[in-house]
Amino acid sequence: MTEKKVSKDQLISEIINGIENVKGENITILDLREIENTVCDYFVICDGTSNTQVSAISGSIQKSVGKNAQEKPWHVEGEENAEWILMDYVDVVVHIFQKPIREFYDIEGLWGDAKVTNIKSTY
Repeated sequence: MTEKKVSKDQLISEIINGIENVKGENITILDLREIENTVCDYFVICDGTSNTQVSAISGSIQKSVGKNAQEKPWHVEGEENAEWILMDYVDVVVHIFQKPIREFYDIEGLWGDAKVTNIKSTY
């Protein structure tokens, strides 16, 4: 029996659904495939207004991806203080920030060569 891997597009779509379900903000996708020696193919970045919301976004993503794409994150970091939660789905890494932490680390600036897609919120 072969295991069917979910497509990266479907995985990203479910991650975005999870973010939007709890009103995560400023969703950005960085396509890293054209950059050499990257750890993954895509970053999905968003922010929340508090550690409670950052935690809720993480939980919502795990629920949405688990239910609709049958994937679990390979690794999750930062849930203790929920200022910056990193969720590693191998080809796609999700960064959930509190807004000031996102501005401080400026991942979009660090990966300036990446193709950037900003997602318009549906709410």
